[in-house]
Formats: sequence, structure tokens, C-alpha cells
Amino acid sequence: MRDIGDQAGVFGGSLYHHIRSKDALFVELHDAALDAAAARIAAAVAERTDPWERLAAGCTTLLEIQLDPESLTLPMMNDFREVPAEVRERLIERRDRFEMQFRSLVDALPLPAHLDRSVYRNMLLSQLNTAANWYRPGRLTPAEIAAQMVAIFWHG
Repeated sequence: MRDIGDQAGVFGGSLYHHIRSKDALFVELHDAALDAAAARIAAAVAERTDPWERLAAGCTTLLEIQLDPESLTLPMMNDFREVPAEVRERLIERRDRFEMQFRSLVDALPLPAHLDRSVYRNMLLSQLNTAANWYRPGRLTPAEIAAQMVAIFWHG
């Protein structure tokens, strides 16, 4: 906390007045990153009416966020193994609320009745959330990757 206070230009003890612990700070940063990501996705999706275009816009925006080297969202969303159980539960609950955007997008798709929308959504989100593991700038843009993913999930 002292190091964080030094970087922020305040005394470490002053931080404890606003933030009780490192875990609380992590939760605050996590929630702020998800709030910002959710707002960007909502704005991108709101501009479209076709369900497949809305899904592509949501996927593109999430990929842009996840693949941005300055993004806080990727490291904060995907690995909760090192946090205490009670903090992990709160982070997962918040991530689940964030993912409701994609539940709405998938629920609006004209999918065959035999497809389980929960499995569909989770597979799509898994692909989006791990793209940073294999993505290399220069070949395809996030929008082009999102279009490929939507095409695969649409026709696959």
C-alpha cells in the first residue's frame, strides 16, 4: 500500500482511509475495469439491430479491450487463483454480471433449438478471453478476428 501511495502521491496510511486493504483495492480496480468495458460494449451494441451484427460488435469490442496492452481488464478478469476465497467469490459474481451482456446477445440469436445457449455463450467467451494468448498484431485486426469467430459460431 505504501508503494501504491507513493505512486499516487499520497501517504500509504491515507490510502487505508479510502481503501481498507490490498484485496479491497484489487476489487475496486477489477470492478472499475469491468464497468468501463461494459459501457464500451453496450455503446457498440446499441448502434446495431441485427442480432448477428450486435454479437459481432460485442465480440469486437471485447477483443479490442482484451488485446490492448494497456488494458486492465485481461489480467483482472481471467485469473483469480491467487486471491482469497471470499474475494474470489465477489470477483466471480461481478464477472458473471458483466457476462450478462453476452447472455442477452446470444439469447437474441436465431439459433437451432438443439443448441444449448449457455454452452454456446461460454465457448464464445472462452475464445474471446483467451485470444491474448495467441494473438499477434499485424495479421488480423480485432474486428476481423471477431468476424471470423462469429462466422464460425454462426455456421459451425
